Amino acid sequence: MTFERPDTQFTWSGDFSIAYQVVGEGSADLVYLPFWMSSVEGNWRVPPFARFMQDLAGFCRLVVMDRRGVGCSDRFPPGQAATLEETVDDILAVTEAAYCGRRTFLFGGQETGFALMLAVATHPDRFAGLILFGAAPSYQQSDDFPWAWSTDQVAAQVAAHRRATSIAALAEAYVRRGLSSHADDRALVREVASLMAETEGRSAAQADFQRFFETDLRDLLPTIAIPTLLLHRTDDPTESIESARYLAAHIPGAQLVELPGSDVQPWAGDSGRVIQEIRAFVTGIRGETAPVRRLTTILFTDIVDSTRLAAAMGDAEWGRTLAGHHQVVRTALARFRGEEVETTGDGFLATFDGPARAVECARAIADGVRDLGLDIRSGCHTGEIELAGPDLHGLAVHIGARVAALAGPSETLVSSTVRDLVAGSGLAFEDAGEHELKGAPDRWRLYRVVG
Repeated sequence: MTFERPDTQFTWSGDFSIAYQVVGEGSADLVYLPFWMSSVEGNWRVPPFARFMQDLAGFCRLVVMDRRGVGCSDRFPPGQAATLEETVDDILAVTEAAYCGRRTFLFGGQETGFALMLAVATHPDRFAGLILFGAAPSYQQSDDFPWAWSTDQVAAQVAAHRRATSIAALAEAYVRRGLSSHADDRALVREVASLMAETEGRSAAQADFQRFFETDLRDLLPTIAIPTLLLHRTDDPTESIESARYLAAHIPGAQLVELPGSDVQPWAGDSGRVIQEIRAFVTGIRGETAPVRRLTTILFTDIVDSTRLAAAMGDAEWGRTLAGHHQVVRTALARFRGEEVETTGDGFLATFDGPARAVECARAIADGVRDLGLDIRSGCHTGEIELAGPDLHGLAVHIGARVAALAGPSETLVSSTVRDLVAGSGLAFEDAGEHELKGAPDRWRLYRVVG
């Protein structure tokens, strides 16, 4: 089936204009966030890429988007890149603008896979399934993740990219290493070079890579509670098949299909097998199950020395001060899209769909209540919660409370999970040491928000 090339449309995500296209029809929507190279206009000039999108649109309504800073979406100043949280915002904005229904699947891989995993973990009710190609939960090498990039390899890659002065040479090297099935196709190399030039600026690409190297989602994988299909070529030269096997072992119920070949893009090489697996996954799922678990960021705050202050002020003055405190907190929650869960006299429990927003909210509250003569302590943790009506349950809630209890006056402490998720956000932290959190397993490394 052949479709006319679709119009490019735009929607707003915050202050950024996000580009997307819609093509095809079907009972399911497939939101495709291409990786490393994408411009919703330029993608169609690469013949195998165009055929791949046409094939996808043959069995679903395909929505292809450029994240902020990339392709036809608004760009960043030199050296800046989007955070995962901002990319999730972009995905949600496009799904709303494109009128995506309840049977919406997300598809991407490699670096866009990070944002897709965070999107389905924090918004499981919005999506019917997740499809990842060549993805990994982390690019950081460690003792239990030895096949990932080392710090020296990252530095060498960034340096080589910085030294390069020719897009044509970069494209030829990329095709030779990552699209080996098309290594002798000179026309494809030229189109890839053109698409690279349209995707993002050189300094932005380096900022992107550095941010992704700092991101680690391994602790969050068990919270992905929707059907997940993992596709990975066994000889992928940029991302080891071991990463896919790790994802399959840690995402509940994930289905892994190991594909022969070494092409890093789903549209290269044997794309027909990729289409076959995606079609079976998208069209084979029937019915929906309401999620009972969700990944969220939890913020606890409370007033320091509230008992002493209340006694010193007297009931009337303390009541006015407490009302002012509540107004400051609720104004900040509205500003940073937090949801108030519970108020316990001098403290608040709130949830956020993005960890950076939770930290910024805590800072805004601390600044706002100083005019009232108050100090607050606050703590943030990202983890899985269980929803039971208006109440929250789960270990994550307990950990968030324990983190907050360790904070000092005007101090915000966060778990390492939060720190790992906000790479590139501009937030700064200092090590607050390892702590035993009563009732929680293991020891937890905490970080203090600074600046």
